Amino acid sequence: MDGNLGCFGNFIQRSKPYIAMISLQFGYAGMNIITKVSLNRGMSHYVLVVYRHAFATAVIAPFALILERKVRPKITFPIFMQIFVLGLLGPVIDQNFYYAGLKFTSPTFSCAMSNMLPAMTFVMAVLCRIERVDMKKVRCQAKVVGTIVTVAGAMLMTLYKGHVINFFWSSHIKTHSVPDTAAADKDWFKGSILLIFATLAWSSFFILQAVTLKRYSTQLSLTSLVCFMGTLQSIVVTFVMEHKSSVWTIGWDMNLLAAAYAGIVTSGIAYYVQGLVMQKRGPVFVTAFSPLMMIIVAIMGSFILAEKIYLGGVLGAILIVIGLYSVLWGKYKEYKEKEAEAILPEAIKSNTATASDVQSNMAVAVITVPVPQPSLIVTHAPKA
Repeated sequence: MDGNLGCFGNFIQRSKPYIAMISLQFGYAGMNIITKVSLNRGMSHYVLVVYRHAFATAVIAPFALILERKVRPKITFPIFMQIFVLGLLGPVIDQNFYYAGLKFTSPTFSCAMSNMLPAMTFVMAVLCRIERVDMKKVRCQAKVVGTIVTVAGAMLMTLYKGHVINFFWSSHIKTHSVPDTAAADKDWFKGSILLIFATLAWSSFFILQAVTLKRYSTQLSLTSLVCFMGTLQSIVVTFVMEHKSSVWTIGWDMNLLAAAYAGIVTSGIAYYVQGLVMQKRGPVFVTAFSPLMMIIVAIMGSFILAEKIYLGGVLGAILIVIGLYSVLWGKYKEYKEKEAEAILPEAIKSNTATASDVQSNMAVAVITVPVPQPSLIVTHAPKA
């Protein structure tokens, strides 16, 4: 019975990173749908980024102050600069480019393009010497081939649109037919480019986050600092890009829901959970579950937004997913190799310690063996 409970506990422990990342994909899917509705209603994506990270800071900061007050390391100038760049890469560049691309395209298309993240993260990790490529090994070949296939899929989605694919439930959903125009195709291409730049910034964020966590390991504090820094930077960007004071107005409507949901779930909680998983499994593993988000968004988008899904998007998404899991397979093999290399020295050390203990016990046994004493000869005095 105890053995079964132990096996179940080990299974739960090993499953935690998978459960965490799958749960985040549902959170991201909801964010894409709600944000698309808010952007369609005219909300500025610059303002949305500001409110999103303001909510995230307000939620995460109290936990960081209370739970990590005794273990929080000091912020040196290099760490401050890393946090500054993290705020610039994630909240400012990635989020604004992603929201702009989402506005020009669709939620499913945006999610499909974001599946380039593992391949871009792998390339950035190689450039930063976090990942090593040995083309003699099959796992490294799988990563390189997966990256190439992923990029090919993204190019196909960007350059080829194709005809609309109708699902079996599409006939029961009312849609507003809008004729395709050259301007719409131009916006679609523009949105694709923006999404690619957003993904590049997001992969850079992951790499820098992995580096920063080695020197500033308190997860909640780092998350709150990045969100706070991103809020300040986004305010500056918004003042530069938006000149009407009315864009800051927000009421009890979809705009508030979009900002609060995105801030609490996909900025605050997501940054924290990603950091935890990244410490155990690495940055490539964290980015490997986005196809699930694409599937969820495709189903929700077709029902809620009556979203049109095009053939080029489907074919490109299939290529991206194939490349994604090729990279993931290579990463899994690498993880297993590292796990085996970590276990082997411990086994050798344990065997060496056992052998030395046996030798010590033998030595003690030899020393403590009683030396046989000569038999006592009793002599009797001669009788008189």
